[in-house]
Amino acid sequence: MVPPGATCPNCGAAVPTDAFLCPACHEPVGEELWDIPTATEEAPAEAEPVEAVPAPRAAASPPAATTRPRVAPTRRPPASNPFSQDFARRLGRLNQWAESVESLGVTIPRLPAWAEEAAREATNPEPWAEVVRGVERIAQRRIITAFEAWAKSTKGRLTRLEAYSVDSRLERDQIEDALHTARTGDIAQALATYRQVDRVVSIKERHLDQAREELERVVALLKDMHALGIEPPQDPAETADVLEAELRAGKLASLKQQIRALRLQAVGKLKSNLPRYITEYGDYLVEERTHGIATELEAIDLARGARDFFRGHPEEGLRRLRALQEMHGLPPGRSSRGGARPAR
Repeated sequence: MVPPGATCPNCGAAVPTDAFLCPACHEPVGEELWDIPTATEEAPAEAEPVEAVPAPRAAASPPAATTRPRVAPTRRPPASNPFSQDFARRLGRLNQWAESVESLGVTIPRLPAWAEEAAREATNPEPWAEVVRGVERIAQRRIITAFEAWAKSTKGRLTRLEAYSVDSRLERDQIEDALHTARTGDIAQALATYRQVDRVVSIKERHLDQAREELERVVALLKDMHALGIEPPQDPAETADVLEAELRAGKLASLKQQIRALRLQAVGKLKSNLPRYITEYGDYLVEERTHGIATELEAIDLARGARDFFRGHPEEGLRRLRALQEMHGLPPGRSSRGGARPAR
């Protein structure tokens, strides 16, 4: 038997006298327990509390359970939604399309803000993915329709340029390329080609329109000179035919040189002849005024026409003087080839 008051040499728990195993750690107890003081022996006073200290440890859980720290279970991060990146990419592409096709005069649908938020946070993204794909299909159909309308109108513009011998074969090929890439879904490339073609065609049209405007202005100047009784440097009708032929042949550089030289000749002749015309017409208005005819408005128009010419705007000045002549007639003694004096 184990002596009374013995403790386990392994864990220090109290061991009953009839036990062969420690009730706490279940280890066998040996004969070394006989060396522990018994209750009949006189033990020192300070040794008496020894039995009370290990007693609470007997009721504790096994050492293995008390020495292992509790570790919180590792939480795996939530799985990333593969739709989120694809959704952001598709949404960015739709926004880019919407901004780029404004010049084509087309609007494409967009997802409202609440739908974008719901799609990003959806646990089941497949329905939202189908919605985005449907919006893309609608947008692409509208863009293709707009491209077809643009191609038709641009080909009409090219036909006008070709009537003036302006080469446009490259632009026609690029139009077909833009239509093809738009139909295959490469909207960005189609828009880039569209912008390039539209810019080049606009430049060619602007050069042609400027040449046309200069031609018409110099021909009108010659006609106004003829109407006012001032002999122009060249016949207006013949000059118009010659310059029109140059324009139709696409010889814009040569045409501009001819127009510039002809205008200089006309202005030089006007500087020597127009002051006399203005003086005679002013005397004519004064004479009519002495006969009780109101000529204040005609005098203002005459002064304005003279001012425009001497300020470097001969076309505007002669146009005003010709309009005055058509309304009020020519002074007596001047050639009436510009039009007879209206009846009063």
